[in-house]
Amino acid sequence: MTTTGPRVEEGYAPVTGGVRMYWRSVGEGGPPLVVVHGGFGVVEMFGDVLGRLAAGRRVVAVELQGHGHTADVDRPFTWDAFADDVAALVGSLGPGPADLLGYSLGGGVVLRTAIRSPEAVRRLVVVSAPCRRDGWFPDVRAGQESVSSAGLDWMRQTPMYEAYAAVAPDVDAFPALMDKTGALISGDYDWTEEVRALTLPVLLAYGDADAIPPAHAAEFFALLGGGLRDAGWDGSGRPASRLAVLPGRTHYDVFAAPELAPVVDAFLTAAD
Repeated sequence: MTTTGPRVEEGYAPVTGGVRMYWRSVGEGGPPLVVVHGGFGVVEMFGDVLGRLAAGRRVVAVELQGHGHTADVDRPFTWDAFADDVAALVGSLGPGPADLLGYSLGGGVVLRTAIRSPEAVRRLVVVSAPCRRDGWFPDVRAGQESVSSAGLDWMRQTPMYEAYAAVAPDVDAFPALMDKTGALISGDYDWTEEVRALTLPVLLAYGDADAIPPAHAAEFFALLGGGLRDAGWDGSGRPASRLAVLPGRTHYDVFAAPELAPVVDAFLTAAD
Protein backbone atom coordinates (compact mmCIF):
# COMPACT_ATOMS: atom_id res chain seq x y z
CA MET A 1 0.00 0.00 0.00
CA THR A 2 1.42 3.36 -1.00
CA THR A 3 0.69 6.45 1.08
CA THR A 4 1.52 9.99 0.17
CA GLY A 5 1.88 13.06 2.34
CA PRO A 6 0.38 16.48 1.75
CA ARG A 7 1.12 18.16 -1.55
CA VAL A 8 4.23 20.36 -1.41
CA GLU A 9 5.15 23.04 -3.94
CA GLU A 10 7.59 25.95 -3.98
CA GLY A 11 8.47 28.88 -6.15
CA TYR A 12 9.06 32.62 -6.41
CA ALA A 13 6.44 35.33 -6.89
CA PRO A 14 7.22 38.83 -8.19
CA VAL A 15 5.73 41.18 -5.61
CA THR A 16 6.67 44.87 -5.23
CA GLY A 17 9.87 46.86 -5.51
CA GLY A 18 11.59 44.24 -7.64
CA VAL A 19 11.39 41.57 -4.94
CA ARG A 20 10.91 37.95 -5.99
CA MET A 21 9.40 36.39 -2.88
CA TYR A 22 10.10 32.76 -2.11
CA TRP A 23 7.12 30.67 -1.07
CA ARG A 24 6.54 27.06 -0.07
CA SER A 25 3.07 25.54 -0.18
CA VAL A 26 1.91 22.53 1.85
CA GLY A 27 -1.50 20.89 1.54
CA GLU A 28 -4.55 21.71 -0.53
CA GLY A 29 -7.87 23.46 -0.09
CA GLY A 30 -8.91 27.01 0.47
CA PRO A 31 -8.96 29.70 1.40
CA PRO A 32 -5.17 29.47 1.66
CA LEU A 33 -3.33 30.40 4.84
CA VAL A 34 -0.28 32.61 4.19
CA VAL A 35 2.31 32.38 6.97
CA VAL A 36 5.04 34.97 7.65
CA HIS A 37 8.11 34.23 9.79
CA GLY A 38 9.73 36.40 12.45
CA GLY A 39 12.90 38.47 12.11
CA PHE A 40 15.84 36.58 10.56
CA GLY A 41 13.49 33.63 10.04
CA VAL A 42 12.87 31.16 7.22
CA VAL A 43 9.85 28.98 6.45
CA GLU A 44 11.17 26.11 8.60
CA MET A 45 11.06 28.14 11.81
CA PHE A 46 7.45 27.06 12.53
CA GLY A 47 8.47 23.42 12.82
CA ASP A 48 5.54 20.98 12.75
CA VAL A 49 2.93 23.73 13.08
CA LEU A 50 2.70 24.23 9.31
CA GLY A 51 2.11 20.54 8.70
CA ARG A 52 -0.56 20.42 11.39
CA LEU A 53 -2.34 23.42 9.86
CA ALA A 54 -2.06 21.93 6.36
CA ALA A 55 -4.19 18.93 7.31
CA GLY A 56 -7.27 20.68 5.99
CA ARG A 57 -6.05 23.58 3.89
CA ARG A 58 -3.28 24.95 1.71
CA VAL A 59 -0.61 26.65 3.82
CA VAL A 60 1.75 29.00 1.96
CA ALA A 61 4.81 30.00 3.99
CA VAL A 62 6.80 32.92 2.58
CA GLU A 63 10.20 34.52 3.11
CA LEU A 64 10.33 38.31 3.17
CA GLN A 65 12.80 40.52 1.31
CA GLY A 66 16.36 39.62 2.28
CA HIS A 67 15.31 36.57 4.31
CA GLY A 68 16.16 32.98 3.43
CA HIS A 69 15.75 32.21 -0.26
CA THR A 70 14.41 35.70 -1.07
CA ALA A 71 17.22 37.92 -2.31
CA ASP A 72 17.54 41.45 -0.99
CA VAL A 73 16.99 44.52 -3.18
CA ASP A 74 18.01 48.15 -2.88
CA ARG A 75 15.07 49.08 -0.68
CA PRO A 76 14.90 49.68 3.08
CA PHE A 77 12.78 47.43 5.23
CA THR A 78 9.47 49.10 6.08
CA TRP A 79 6.28 47.68 7.52
CA ASP A 80 4.27 49.00 4.61
CA ALA A 81 6.59 47.66 1.92
CA PHE A 82 6.52 44.21 3.53
CA ALA A 83 2.74 44.41 3.84
CA ASP A 84 2.36 45.32 0.18
CA ASP A 85 4.62 42.39 -0.74
CA VAL A 86 2.37 40.00 1.17
CA ALA A 87 -0.77 41.48 -0.39
CA ALA A 88 0.79 41.01 -3.85
CA LEU A 89 1.64 37.41 -2.97
CA VAL A 90 -1.96 36.81 -1.92
CA GLY A 91 -3.10 38.22 -5.26
CA SER A 92 -0.88 35.76 -7.08
CA LEU A 93 -2.58 32.80 -5.38
CA GLY A 94 -5.85 33.33 -7.22
CA PRO A 95 -9.22 34.99 -6.68
CA GLY A 96 -10.58 35.59 -3.23
CA PRO A 97 -8.99 36.65 0.05
CA ALA A 98 -6.56 34.55 2.09
CA ASP A 99 -6.08 33.96 5.78
CA LEU A 100 -2.86 35.43 7.19
CA LEU A 101 -0.68 34.36 10.11
CA GLY A 102 2.48 36.12 11.20
CA TYR A 103 4.83 35.75 14.16
CA SER A 104 6.72 38.63 15.84
CA LEU A 105 8.08 40.78 12.99
CA GLY A 106 5.81 38.77 10.70
CA GLY A 107 2.92 39.53 13.02
CA GLY A 108 3.48 43.22 12.44
CA VAL A 109 3.67 42.59 8.70
CA VAL A 110 0.37 40.71 8.48
CA LEU A 111 -1.33 43.29 10.69
CA ARG A 112 -0.18 46.05 8.34
CA THR A 113 -1.37 43.94 5.40
CA ALA A 114 -4.86 43.73 6.87
CA ILE A 115 -4.84 47.48 7.53
CA ARG A 116 -3.59 48.46 4.07
CA SER A 117 -5.26 45.74 1.97
CA PRO A 118 -8.33 44.50 3.88
CA GLU A 119 -9.81 43.09 0.69
CA ALA A 120 -6.94 40.58 0.56
CA VAL A 121 -7.54 39.15 4.04
CA ARG A 122 -10.37 36.90 5.28
CA ARG A 123 -9.10 36.16 8.80
CA LEU A 124 -5.95 37.35 10.56
CA VAL A 125 -3.74 35.63 13.14
CA VAL A 126 -1.15 37.76 14.97
CA VAL A 127 1.27 35.70 17.05
CA SER A 128 3.45 37.42 19.64
CA ALA A 129 3.40 40.95 18.19
CA PRO A 130 2.07 44.26 19.59
CA CYS A 131 0.01 46.95 17.89
CA ARG A 132 2.43 49.68 18.93
CA ARG A 133 6.13 49.66 19.70
CA ASP A 134 5.81 50.39 23.41
CA GLY A 135 3.80 47.17 23.69
CA TRP A 136 7.16 45.36 24.01
CA PHE A 137 8.77 45.19 27.44
CA PRO A 138 11.35 48.01 27.88
CA ASP A 139 14.32 45.66 27.93
CA VAL A 140 13.13 44.06 24.70
CA ARG A 141 12.92 47.47 23.03
CA ALA A 142 16.46 48.21 24.22
CA GLY A 143 17.64 44.97 22.66
CA GLN A 144 15.92 45.81 19.39
CA GLU A 145 17.78 49.11 19.27
CA SER A 146 21.11 47.26 19.41
CA VAL A 147 20.43 45.01 16.40
CA SER A 148 22.98 45.77 13.68
CA SER A 149 25.82 44.19 11.74
CA ALA A 150 28.08 44.99 14.69
CA GLY A 151 26.71 41.80 16.22
CA LEU A 152 27.55 39.60 13.22
CA ASP A 153 30.10 37.43 15.03
CA TRP A 154 27.55 36.54 17.70
CA MET A 155 24.78 35.91 15.17
CA ARG A 156 27.00 33.49 13.26
CA GLN A 157 26.75 31.16 16.27
CA THR A 158 22.95 31.05 16.22
CA PRO A 159 20.48 28.62 14.57
CA MET A 160 18.93 31.61 12.77
CA TYR A 161 22.16 32.30 10.90
CA GLU A 162 22.69 28.61 10.19
CA ALA A 163 19.21 28.34 8.64
CA TYR A 164 19.78 31.50 6.59
CA ALA A 165 23.21 30.41 5.34
CA ALA A 166 21.84 27.06 4.20
CA VAL A 167 19.49 28.63 1.64
CA ALA A 168 20.40 32.29 1.02
CA PRO A 169 21.41 33.24 -2.54
CA ASP A 170 24.11 35.51 -1.07
CA VAL A 171 25.34 34.55 2.40
CA ASP A 172 27.42 37.73 2.54
CA ALA A 173 24.20 39.78 2.58
CA PHE A 174 23.52 38.85 6.21
CA PRO A 175 25.13 42.02 7.67
CA ALA A 176 22.78 44.12 5.53
CA LEU A 177 19.86 42.01 6.78
CA MET A 178 20.90 42.79 10.34
CA ASP A 179 21.21 46.53 9.70
CA LYS A 180 17.90 46.78 7.85
CA THR A 181 16.09 44.71 10.47
CA GLY A 182 17.53 46.81 13.28
CA ALA A 183 16.38 50.01 11.58
CA LEU A 184 12.87 48.58 11.14
CA ILE A 185 12.26 47.25 14.63
CA SER A 186 13.84 50.19 16.47
CA GLY A 187 11.60 52.76 14.76
CA ASP A 188 8.50 53.97 16.55
CA TYR A 189 5.02 52.92 15.44
CA ASP A 190 1.50 53.06 16.83
CA TRP A 191 -1.33 51.44 14.86
CA THR A 192 -3.95 51.77 17.60
CA GLU A 193 -6.54 53.71 15.63
CA GLU A 194 -6.07 51.60 12.50
CA VAL A 195 -6.56 48.42 14.55
CA ARG A 196 -9.71 49.88 16.08
CA ALA A 197 -11.10 50.35 12.54
CA LEU A 198 -10.54 46.71 11.47
CA THR A 199 -13.70 44.77 10.77
CA LEU A 200 -12.31 41.31 9.99
CA PRO A 201 -11.94 38.61 12.68
CA VAL A 202 -8.53 38.57 14.36
CA LEU A 203 -6.89 35.97 16.60
CA LEU A 204 -4.19 37.27 18.93
CA ALA A 205 -1.90 34.58 20.38
CA TYR A 206 0.82 35.02 23.01
CA GLY A 207 2.82 33.04 25.50
CA ASP A 208 2.16 33.77 29.16
CA ALA A 209 5.88 34.59 29.51
CA ASP A 210 6.12 36.51 26.24
CA ALA A 211 8.18 39.58 25.33
CA ILE A 212 4.85 41.43 25.33
CA PRO A 213 3.04 41.80 28.68
CA PRO A 214 -0.45 40.29 29.02
CA ALA A 215 -1.74 43.79 29.76
CA HIS A 216 -0.88 44.88 26.22
CA ALA A 217 -2.45 41.73 24.77
CA ALA A 218 -5.66 42.58 26.62
CA GLU A 219 -5.52 46.19 25.42
CA PHE A 220 -4.95 45.03 21.82
CA PHE A 221 -7.89 42.63 22.15
CA ALA A 222 -10.10 45.42 23.47
CA LEU A 223 -9.39 47.49 20.35
CA LEU A 224 -10.94 44.61 18.39
CA GLY A 225 -14.04 44.57 20.58
CA GLY A 226 -12.87 41.76 22.85
CA GLY A 227 -12.94 41.55 26.62
CA LEU A 228 -15.35 44.46 27.02
CA ARG A 229 -18.44 42.61 28.28
CA ASP A 230 -19.79 39.26 29.40
CA ALA A 231 -20.69 37.12 26.38
CA GLY A 232 -23.87 35.86 28.05
CA TRP A 233 -24.99 32.36 28.90
CA ASP A 234 -25.55 31.53 25.21
CA GLY A 235 -22.35 33.20 23.99
CA SER A 236 -24.27 35.64 21.82
CA GLY A 237 -22.16 38.55 23.07
CA ARG A 238 -18.90 36.87 22.09
CA PRO A 239 -16.75 38.98 19.72
CA ALA A 240 -15.62 37.71 16.33
CA SER A 241 -11.99 38.17 17.38
CA ARG A 242 -10.23 35.94 19.91
CA LEU A 243 -7.36 36.08 22.39
CA ALA A 244 -5.22 33.04 23.24
CA VAL A 245 -2.56 32.97 25.96
CA LEU A 246 -0.58 29.74 25.82
CA PRO A 247 0.65 28.63 29.26
CA GLY A 248 4.34 28.07 29.77
CA ARG A 249 5.28 29.59 26.42
CA THR A 250 7.69 32.43 25.68
CA HIS A 251 8.37 34.68 22.71
CA TYR A 252 11.06 32.23 21.64
CA ASP A 253 9.01 29.04 21.45
CA VAL A 254 5.36 30.06 21.03
CA PHE A 255 5.57 30.00 17.20
CA ALA A 256 6.44 26.29 17.14
CA ALA A 257 4.27 25.19 20.09
CA PRO A 258 2.15 22.12 19.17
CA GLU A 259 -0.84 23.64 20.97
CA LEU A 260 -0.81 26.68 18.67
CA ALA A 261 -2.10 24.76 15.64
CA PRO A 262 -5.45 23.64 17.11
CA VAL A 263 -6.12 27.14 18.44
CA VAL A 264 -5.47 28.63 14.99
CA ASP A 265 -7.43 25.89 13.20
CA ALA A 266 -10.48 26.42 15.41
CA PHE A 267 -10.39 30.15 14.69
CA LEU A 268 -9.99 29.73 10.92
CA THR A 269 -12.82 27.23 10.66
CA ALA A 270 -15.26 29.12 12.91
CA ALA A 271 -18.52 30.23 11.34
CA ASP A 272 -18.38 33.77 9.98
